[in-house]
Amino acid sequence: MRVITGTARGRKLLEPKDMSVRPTTDMVKEAIFSIVQFDVPGRRVLDLFAGTGQLGIEALSRGARECVFVDQSAASVALVKKNLEICKMQAPVIRADALKFLEGCGKFDLVLADPPYHAGLYDKICQKVFGFDIVNIGGIMIVESMADEPMPPASGPYEKGRTYRYGKIALTTYRRQST
Repeated sequence: MRVITGTARGRKLLEPKDMSVRPTTDMVKEAIFSIVQFDVPGRRVLDLFAGTGQLGIEALSRGARECVFVDQSAASVALVKKNLEICKMQAPVIRADALKFLEGCGKFDLVLADPPYHAGLYDKICQKVFGFDIVNIGGIMIVESMADEPMPPASGPYEKGRTYRYGKIALTTYRRQST
């Protein structure tokens, strides 16, 4: 698992020693950043269910102004902090329940959500993001899921965009429209 491009290009990131965290594959990570390539530089990013931190680190490497990493697991929080050190980056890493965090987190330009598969969290994540309106106008949220899991519809002012499929993995986009 390496940083693909940017200031930390080629840095090898630490991976979990067990299967408690499922890192995003390089192919899917490249797809995510192909989708949002113009939505990263200078933007505020949220890496929700951060795991190893590789998505947020990739965003920082590509010029994001800030990235906030959130994970409930103490082991994941420690792993994200180590990976940030490897990349010589600083960012807030918060140990919290992701759904509770969304209730008072402020606004972001890009939200990268990679919750545990088959945990029934997609509707809850979208309800919180849409309900608390945490994405700035023109911003985007990308949710990684198993391709067979249905993703919820958007509620105004959010618009559900395209779903991209990569084998068994799907990436669904939601964009914050102007009111």
